[in-house]
Amino acid sequence: MKYLQSSQKTLLVIALSTFCFSVNAEVDVDAAKALAKENHCFTCHGVDKDKDGPAWNKIAAKFKADPKGEEKLLKHLSSGEKAKFPDGHEEAHAILKSDDPKATKNLVDWILSL
Repeated sequence: MKYLQSSQKTLLVIALSTFCFSVNAEVDVDAAKALAKENHCFTCHGVDKDKDGPAWNKIAAKFKADPKGEEKLLKHLSSGEKAKFPDGHEEAHAILKSDDPKATKNLVDWILSL
């Protein structure tokens, strides 16, 4: 980027922002929320409020910063791996029940869009 002029850098940032927005625009928010509700996810997670589990906007911030974040979140929801709680104890995370991998990915994409 050091060889790009200021106006070229601005255009690049705009193009990347547009791309990211268009990816997020493909998320079916209603379907993601419905799947989360069917699986009782809202019992432990709020969108922007911690409950027994962390708020999804905090989860999104953590996994967005990781290049393999989407993959890790998909694994977490489908494997039953242990979740760590603020008081130090660990419990197996409930496995997301869905016969449709696209629906699971849509849920993950929605969480990451927060």
